[in-house]
Amino acid sequence: MKVAIITASNRASAGVYQDTSGEILKTGLQNLGYEVISAVVVPDDVALIGLEISSALTANVDLIVTTGGTGISPTDVTPEATAPLIKKLLPGVSEALRAYSREKVPTADLSRGLAGINGKTFILNLPGSPGGVKDGLVVIERIVPHALEQIAGKDHD
Repeated sequence: MKVAIITASNRASAGVYQDTSGEILKTGLQNLGYEVISAVVVPDDVALIGLEISSALTANVDLIVTTGGTGISPTDVTPEATAPLIKKLLPGVSEALRAYSREKVPTADLSRGLAGINGKTFILNLPGSPGGVKDGLVVIERIVPHALEQIAGKDHD
């Protein structure tokens, strides 16, 4: 399964600090058996994030995971960049992530991350914090393989 990772962060894209969340995500996805075909860092910009998601869709990846930009600060725009590219919204996945994270971090409910599909690609927005990414990996492990089978047209066993 091929995956593209997109980190949305003004500071990481400017080299102010290292993209720790993106690295955790890359390692975690590889440990789950995904082939990471791209991992990019872009500023918190709707057009740039949307361009990277579109590029990953064109590359026919199975999974696109973004990290960062899902909160409520003025620069958090990842859901706005993602929404136009989702053809089928999967709100239960976003709720699963918030529910899993809620006990550890009550403010997890402020995350506006989206999940959905476009063609045969699953798209998921994760928070930018290392903890949010680790929680996201748990949800990916539990849900995404079955979702990808369904997207591919396999029937329930």
